[in-house]
Amino acid sequence: MKKSSYTRNTGSSNKNRRGLFLFIGVFIGVVLFSALYQTTVYFSSNESCMMCHVHPHAEESWRMGKHGGNNNSGVMVNCVDCHLPPRDNTIAYYYAKAYHGLHHVWGYLTKDTESIDWERKRGVENAQHYVYNASCIACHQNMFPQGISDAGITAHLYYEENHARLNLQCINCHLYAGHFNPNYSHGQMIGVPGMSSAAVDTSLFFRQPATVTAFVNYTEQIPGTAVSLNMIAIPGGTFLMGSPENEPYRNADESPQHEVQISPFFMAEVETTWEQFWAFYAETTGEKTPPNIVIANNLNATDVDGISGPSSPFGNAEQGWGGGDRPAITMTHYAAQIFCQWLSEKTGKTYRLPTEAEWEYAARGGTQTAYFFPGSPRDFSERGFWRIFSRPKMDNITPYVIFDYNSNGRTQLPSEVRPNPFGLVNMLGNVMEYTADKYDPNAYRNRTGITVDPIVTEGEEWVVRGGFFGSDASQVRSAARAHTQHAAWLRTDPQQPQSIWWYTDVRGIGFRVVAEMDSVIK
Repeated sequence: MKKSSYTRNTGSSNKNRRGLFLFIGVFIGVVLFSALYQTTVYFSSNESCMMCHVHPHAEESWRMGKHGGNNNSGVMVNCVDCHLPPRDNTIAYYYAKAYHGLHHVWGYLTKDTESIDWERKRGVENAQHYVYNASCIACHQNMFPQGISDAGITAHLYYEENHARLNLQCINCHLYAGHFNPNYSHGQMIGVPGMSSAAVDTSLFFRQPATVTAFVNYTEQIPGTAVSLNMIAIPGGTFLMGSPENEPYRNADESPQHEVQISPFFMAEVETTWEQFWAFYAETTGEKTPPNIVIANNLNATDVDGISGPSSPFGNAEQGWGGGDRPAITMTHYAAQIFCQWLSEKTGKTYRLPTEAEWEYAARGGTQTAYFFPGSPRDFSERGFWRIFSRPKMDNITPYVIFDYNSNGRTQLPSEVRPNPFGLVNMLGNVMEYTADKYDPNAYRNRTGITVDPIVTEGEEWVVRGGFFGSDASQVRSAARAHTQHAAWLRTDPQQPQSIWWYTDVRGIGFRVVAEMDSVIK
């Protein structure tokens, strides 16, 4: 039986309708996709980035920097070329774009820009979350361009061979290559920032070291330099070393508390400053001599002229934070020891690193609580789930300690805090301080009775004390112990053999010196 013309017309009409709907759907899809694509293109432009990025001088510093076109090639690198993964990885690119876009829009709408710590956000720790190493490599496929220094070739070869194993990132060395920083130039990867080539006025140099006739504070004068350091007389005494079992956030290696007797000594008022360390560097700068020979020569050195000092640091030792009275950082324990050797030879006194017991005794300043000022670690610490509901009470700690809460992500001048009861500044926070002791987690358990002037000489790592500018308040307690991680801290050193003097990016380590009483008082 034949279909009626009505049936045929209806079927044809349905097909036409479906075809029309399909066409309209495809058209709308193409339009939407095109609109979405154009939207993503627009929101990948430099202009759109500047809409939300309200931090001071973002656009200006980018345009003045090497990536903003201020270079000999005339090539301009766009914001997304650094701050998003390479475009050929589509999934990663759009995921990162959506994530960062939503994050920045939310911050733009909800945050008070005046309260944001912009300086801290410029640091490498924050930059690692917003600069993609794969993007750096995609642009800089030739890591050995014409004019690169021998040190640069060595560094890039080391990077190529070890970046996967060591998780190295380009910005570890090239943090300021993208945005302009007046204290940085790309060619300044090797050398000593802060060292001036200007003529030195030798009339300001000290001729003789300080003469001390009594057990009182004194100012050491380093002959042949214009540099001095204040030394505080620390009276001897007996104290309980370690922390009680009820001290919040204590660690097992702080047990048991035990009685220790300390002989009188002198301790530097502040951590060794860049001014002091650069004076040592300028007088003893070492050549590229094999480390084993340098160490052997220094062990046998009997005068200043025989001491080999640090080779040039790889990268910016001062981290762009400034020198002067800021604490010297990034040097190894060996470098700190040789500084003490040099200072001893220059002054005729015995300067050295403090023992761990001397350090804790001095840090406590005659107190026996978690800090030398009132307050519990629970009051100050930002650790713990409950911090979602209540903020720490920082009024008592911030006048005395530079730590994560108030450091702006970098070292600060000693003048920013008050001294402890002995008159020592920055014993807690700012930078971790080397001691003369090897680290033994069970050292305290091996002591009985009253231990006199203890020192631990067996172990692989060195004890460091005091916490640093990135520490939580719980980590800057007087009894808190930590130790070096030498192999891990050297992992980003591209030199072969690796330096015995410098860590390339360990920013929170420094030291202060002590002087033995019998060598000081004449």
